[in-house]
This record gives sequence, structure tokens and C-alpha cells, in this order.
Amino acid sequence: MSSETAAGFPARHRPLTAFGSGAGVGLLGGLIGLGGAEFRLPLLIGLFRFAALEAVILNKTMSLVVVASALPFRASTVPFAAIAASWPIIVNLLAGSLLGAWLGAAWATRLRSATLYRIIAAMLVVIAVVLVAGHGATAGTPLLTGGVQVLAGIIAGFAIGIVASLLGVAGGELLIPTLVLLFGADLKLAGSLSLAVSLPTMLVGFTRYTRDESFTILGRNRMFVLVMAAGSLVGSFLGGRLLGIIPDGVLLPLLTLILLISAVKVGRHR
Repeated sequence: MSSETAAGFPARHRPLTAFGSGAGVGLLGGLIGLGGAEFRLPLLIGLFRFAALEAVILNKTMSLVVVASALPFRASTVPFAAIAASWPIIVNLLAGSLLGAWLGAAWATRLRSATLYRIIAAMLVVIAVVLVAGHGATAGTPLLTGGVQVLAGIIAGFAIGIVASLLGVAGGELLIPTLVLLFGADLKLAGSLSLAVSLPTMLVGFTRYTRDESFTILGRNRMFVLVMAAGSLVGSFLGGRLLGIIPDGVLLPLLTLILLISAVKVGRHR
């Protein structure tokens, strides 16, 4: 990581940059129902020059802020009652995602930075493809039913939990297509359900990261974390207000392009 100022910001960057970055990513997260980490991670690595694992830990922290705030900010469109009514789906996915999150965090702390960069880049491409394919579906009849659906939900949750911890993300880009395709959920409801699943999953991964010495990155960059978190809250609020206004037909191609560009940048980073 590059040298830092006394205020805890990477050299060459001002608080406004951190705040603006947090707000922009938070807006996307609140609007779609994501933690926004896929867009924030390349900024932490490429713009702010944090090492891979440090960036993942910072990313996880900011994603927690967005996920925890986006649920209430989206409540005017997707009420808590609708989320509570879908508790069997949430429990089904959590049954796999919590274990996956713990294992994914353990693997991430053992990987070399170069390896982690390549994994991150590849996953960003996969997420871009899944995002387009999954969001193109409409709510309707679930893909599977009964015990097969439950088993598929556990397996999907486990895989998503691993991805979420490896990248420090909420996993919404994978959760939302899973909720729409596997469980037949409405797209807007799927966004809020993904947040409900993501929050405990991310907390498990976050707890595992506290055992690694790289976790001290939060203490060494307190002001950076606080300013970006404040921006993330503002962005998450605005995203929640915009829910239902911006059509998927406009937003999805833009998000996919950002993901692919981010994958290229992270993949080239050394």
C-alpha cells in the first residue's frame, strides 16, 4: 500500500474522493439490493492502492454499511412484512451461505496477493454474466420445488458464501438471480431478500477476518473508513429512494460494463 497521511488517507487522495466513491457505490447498492462491493473493490485496489487482502477487508466493512442501511431505506417500496413472509427462503440460503462465508474468508487469508487478484478478476466476469442472465428473468414459477429446491438452495448459498468472503462482497449479484430463478421471487423483493441473506453471511466472514493481522488496516485508516462509510450511507439512502424509478433495461447494461472494466483493471494489477 502507498504511504499514508496522518489523517489515515492514502497519499494523493482527499476525503472528498473517499466520500464520493462511497456515495456512488452505495447508490448502486441501495438501488439494486447489493453491497456494491464489486464496484468498490477495484477503486480500493486501483485508485487507493490497497493490497488485495486489505482491500477485501475494507470492502467487507463498507459493504456491511450499505447492506445494513439499504434494507430500511428500501422499506417504502419493499416493506419488512413482505421480507418476513419469505423467511423459509432466507433460512434455506443461509443454511449454506454461513458455512461458505467462513471457509471463503479462511482461504482468502492464505492466498498470495497475485493469486487473489486473478480470482477477483475472474469472479467479476462471472458475476457480470450472471447479472445479465439472472435479471433478465421474470418472477413466476420456481425452477425447482420441494426437497430438491431446498437442497439446491443450500448448495447455492454455500457457493455464494464462499464468493462473498473471497471478494469481501455481499453476493447480491448471485443471490438475486438465485432468488428469481430458483424461488420465483419478484425482482424488487429479491433485492431486499438478498440483503437479508447477505447481512448475516457477511458478518460471519467479517468475524473470520478479524483473526488475520491484515485486519489492522481498519485501525490504521480510521478516518478513511469513517468518511467512506458516511458516503456509503448517503448513497444507499439515495439508491433506496430511486428504487423502481430507473428501469432495468437502462441500468443493467451499465452495471455489466462497469463490472467488466473493473475485472480488466483488477486482473492487470500487480
